[in-house]
Amino acid sequence: MVNVTLVSIGASGLLFVMLIWLSWIDIKHGLLPDLLTLPLMWAGLLINIHEVFTPLSDAVLGAAVGYSVLWIANQVYRWRAGQDGMGYGDFKLMAALGAWLGVDALPWVLIGACGAGAIAATVWRLAGSMKADHPFGPFLSAAGVVVMIKLFSS
Repeated sequence: MVNVTLVSIGASGLLFVMLIWLSWIDIKHGLLPDLLTLPLMWAGLLINIHEVFTPLSDAVLGAAVGYSVLWIANQVYRWRAGQDGMGYGDFKLMAALGAWLGVDALPWVLIGACGAGAIAATVWRLAGSMKADHPFGPFLSAAGVVVMIKLFSS
């Protein structure tokens, strides 16, 4: 639950704008630049010093777990397929979302992103426009926004 104040509304606006920007970059260029993902993560940790979205301990754990979960999934994929399944920017974006929303939000972000990605892949396949790879960042971003809205509404 988020204590709705001007700070939380402003911070939410910043997160929302950054997620849209990162999604656009990922769609257009296929990458999530460290120049944006890392400051976004640090901003989430700093804003949660005052427990705007979650206690600082949950934010720190969220950043670590967010990065680690996708990194481990990629390592398993690499071991099986011989190549990366996602970019390291996705790990950093998930860490940033963990820093902003806390560790408890991460399962919902991941479920939402994977679900939306699976639906999109099905539509692309049925439409005959399935490429070998599609960026995952926009799905993480969209799920992060949905979870953030849910935090505000509870």
